Amino acid sequence: MTTDPKQLSEHLADAFKKGEGVEQLTVVAPELTVREAYQVQLATIEKALGAGETITGKKIGLTSLAMQQSLGVDEPDYGHLLASMEVPEGGKVAADKVLQPRVEGEIAFVLKEKLIGPEVTAFDVIRATDYVVPAIEIVDSRIKDWKLTLADTVGDNASSGLYVLGNKRFDLTELDLRLVGMALYKNGELVNTGAGAACLDHPINAVVWLANKLAEYDIALLPGEVILSGALSAAVPAEPGDEFEMKFNRMGNVKVSF
Repeated sequence: MTTDPKQLSEHLADAFKKGEGVEQLTVVAPELTVREAYQVQLATIEKALGAGETITGKKIGLTSLAMQQSLGVDEPDYGHLLASMEVPEGGKVAADKVLQPRVEGEIAFVLKEKLIGPEVTAFDVIRATDYVVPAIEIVDSRIKDWKLTLADTVGDNASSGLYVLGNKRFDLTELDLRLVGMALYKNGELVNTGAGAACLDHPINAVVWLANKLAEYDIALLPGEVILSGALSAAVPAEPGDEFEMKFNRMGNVKVSF
């Protein structure tokens, strides 16, 4: 297969038609670069928009050392969030909505002003943020067995799946996000912990990175968009019947079940 973005996007879409993961992009297109992989991602998003979807924000992936180690990469990536990806707090995820789901605790930013790189600073992010909320990201992969290079996950919309936002909103000046602790419970059992500092040393740094990275593709972050700033610990696999709760020590709790 060539590195044609639309063809590779269709290859990924076959995963839902088959109900299982497909072969790696970098196997079917060995010459695929990370920059070309972002074009594959954009081809997928453009098709979704053509079908009536709306963009609700962005997600930043691979910001924690734990996630980078689990996938064998050494830099973040980003993907697009769509309206159909949002699950209500405490809601249930239908089995046909996901393929190989894994669950992460994150801090989400909701913007009130536009951010456009390439010279965005932490101060700019603070000024542009309306509020932050605790969140769950349900990452998923169209690629079988989560066998990924950076180009694979980038092309697959940064392994985006679904997301859940907490109901409590916080001003950035109310707390130090570096010190926000998170405990991840699966079926009532503590299985993972993390803190804001695990996300590029501070979640604000992740949003700075995103805004400046997007400038390479002439994309701005817009008012009202949700930014999932990155995992606070390694992702935990989810199976039908599982229930997850993220307890944030200064921001409340968020739940989802499968």
